[in-house]
Amino acid sequence: MTPPGPPEPRGPLGTPIRRTAAAALAVLAVLVIALLGDSLAQTGTGELEIPAAGGITVLRLLVVTALAVHIGELAGVRMAGDGPLPRRWSLPAAVTGFAASAGLLVLLSALSGLKLSTVYGLREGRLLLITANAFVLAALCAATRHHDLATLPLAAAVGAEAMRAHPETYSPAVGISLTVVHLTAASLWFGTLLYVLRTMRLRGGGRDVLLRYARMAGWLFAALAVTGTFSTLRRLPLDGLFTTAYGRVLLVKLALFGVTALLALTARRRLMRGADAQPPARVELGVLGAVVVVSALLTVVPDPHWLLP
Repeated sequence: MTPPGPPEPRGPLGTPIRRTAAAALAVLAVLVIALLGDSLAQTGTGELEIPAAGGITVLRLLVVTALAVHIGELAGVRMAGDGPLPRRWSLPAAVTGFAASAGLLVLLSALSGLKLSTVYGLREGRLLLITANAFVLAALCAATRHHDLATLPLAAAVGAEAMRAHPETYSPAVGISLTVVHLTAASLWFGTLLYVLRTMRLRGGGRDVLLRYARMAGWLFAALAVTGTFSTLRRLPLDGLFTTAYGRVLLVKLALFGVTALLALTARRRLMRGADAQPPARVELGVLGAVVVVSALLTVVPDPHWLLP
């Protein structure tokens, strides 16, 4: 029998150094993409630079991630069944979402030249206020352990974010409805998978939990594919696919989405054969994180509907 090797070195907080380094590199990559992605995507397109695009992308990324973590946790707890559960992240997620929404309000005030007390007269200001207040209510639900009640304010936050993403005058109800479904499905896919993997790690297994998640993930994939396709057809003419920042970022998102789908299928096949499905599921989670980053960037680049004839 081979004797066990030396334990992996750990940092000051007890986390393995390699894992800490990998997390730090991932955070750095996310920041680089968020801060520079808009400029890179607009190279050679002739589109006007969006003021403070990098900061807006980072803050919107935090809002979307907070929604995904909180919504996914609510769904994940129901799938976990009996057994130990990982520590809840809903409270810090809601606090992060509120802080990011407040940051967007401050940034909107600075860019518009209006006082913070009057920026609520703008449509975007009112919607940001709704999102911020929704996260406050969700945090209160988490702090008082009335977790299921957070569903209502989180739904309000999703609706406000969908309305902010579609300031259009042409059939806004259709765009908003598509985005509500898309954002909800994306939050459930990423957030629930995160919670399921945390649960399995805590329990040292849990094939039944991952199996329940896999059944839901099929429907989420279908919802994302359908709503994403219709939203793209509404907003992006085919001749703008390579000539606009929106089209270029969308192509990256579609490529990542395809990789995620392949990883999900691989994990499902392993699950059906009784093999360990966690390795591809972990990679799937990482790629989904990249999709979330690119999706946040997609909300910042210029809307091609107003740029193309």
